[in-house]
Amino acid sequence: MVEKNKHYNIEITDVSSDGNGVGQIDGFTVFVPMTVTGDVVEIVVVKVLSRYAIGRMLNIITPSPMRKTPDCPVFKRCGGCHLQHIKYENQLEIKRSFIEAAMQRIGGFDGFKCDEIIGMEKPERYRNKCIFPIGTDKSGETVSGFYAKRSHEIIPVDDCMAGLEINGKIVNAVKEYMAEVNIKPYDETRHKGLVRRVFVRDGRNSGEIMVVVSVNGKNIPKREVLIKKLREVSENIVSIFINVNEKRTNNVLGEENKLIFGKPEIEDTLCGINFRISPHSFYQINPVMTEKLYDKALEYAEITENDKVLDVYCGIGTISLAASKTAKHVTGIEIVEQAVRDAKKNAENNGIKNTEFFADSAENAVPKLIESGMRPDVVIIDPPRKGSDEATLKAIASAEPKRIVYVSCNASTLARDAKFLAELGYVPTKCTGVDMFPHTSHIEVVSCFEQLK
Repeated sequence: MVEKNKHYNIEITDVSSDGNGVGQIDGFTVFVPMTVTGDVVEIVVVKVLSRYAIGRMLNIITPSPMRKTPDCPVFKRCGGCHLQHIKYENQLEIKRSFIEAAMQRIGGFDGFKCDEIIGMEKPERYRNKCIFPIGTDKSGETVSGFYAKRSHEIIPVDDCMAGLEINGKIVNAVKEYMAEVNIKPYDETRHKGLVRRVFVRDGRNSGEIMVVVSVNGKNIPKREVLIKKLREVSENIVSIFINVNEKRTNNVLGEENKLIFGKPEIEDTLCGINFRISPHSFYQINPVMTEKLYDKALEYAEITENDKVLDVYCGIGTISLAASKTAKHVTGIEIVEQAVRDAKKNAENNGIKNTEFFADSAENAVPKLIESGMRPDVVIIDPPRKGSDEATLKAIASAEPKRIVYVSCNASTLARDAKFLAELGYVPTKCTGVDMFPHTSHIEVVSCFEQLK
């Protein structure tokens, strides 16, 4: 029996879907964070459960050929990019195995193979949105960075390699303003202090930058000082907001935004469509790989000029608007009303007239549309991590579209839904993984389902 607090030497033989190394001690499974297949490591067991244990790595006895030195100095403490110790080409193959294992084990598709994994040429600086909490360290100094794993302790980080280099300068400008005006950071324990977070968005193609300062109050003193310091960082900062966030909550932003400088929206281009982005707008975090993901989805969809397309979980209409260039008509369904308003506005701003969008849940709207006589030729679904639901999938299959293209951010729920679609007569014929979040265990998957002949 594996014992807690006891030291063991263990060989890592696999990587779990959440990015932890997996090994065996006398046939008992042990998960070890920050290890990779091929490592031989010394560990201490920190938790023992009925079916597995969790170990903490103490020393690397023999490093895996997949291992590399992480580029981030706070890799071990932050945990955001928790695969940085693995060479990027090996990360992609590990993610391919996540997809194939889920489709085989959960979906029941024996021998399933993922056709392709699309990675980034430069898997750094890809995020167009970064959020930096502001707080104090043990000495009372104002710090910014990211929360440590499973805690609200802020690890000071001046430059996150996932975001633009300018982000650190922006956050430092906010801290300089706070020091000059004598503003205290927010203390979530006492619900005191003013500045909670700095939220930065950039239009990767436009170059425009938006800065949102989230505060525990209605306003900030001497806002002109903040504006001046931010504008000195870059003239590309064209939009500055104060976000009112007075509740005891972990929400990144409160509901009210106050524009204190520049434009209420920044602009960007994705898949040839112009988008206007406000503080609360949903917009894909990695635009380079989003285009590759959506290009693959549209390739699988094979839309012709006579096709009617149904886009379920359409968000702000990114795929819908891209599909509209080829399709006869596109109908989008999205439960978030603000996203539907954005989708309609994006269509109008781009002069696109062959789309319509409905604000409703998929399980409510899709069966009603199919029952009313809608017969889409192609259906595209891009559900949240929990996947779709049986009512939606049944309705889609009953309409007998030529193809169903399923875009997923969770291989496990994709596999579950794929199994259900197969029972309804639609089987996966193509599958590609797209690495939207390098150095993490997340992988986007786009699959094509076609009717069994």
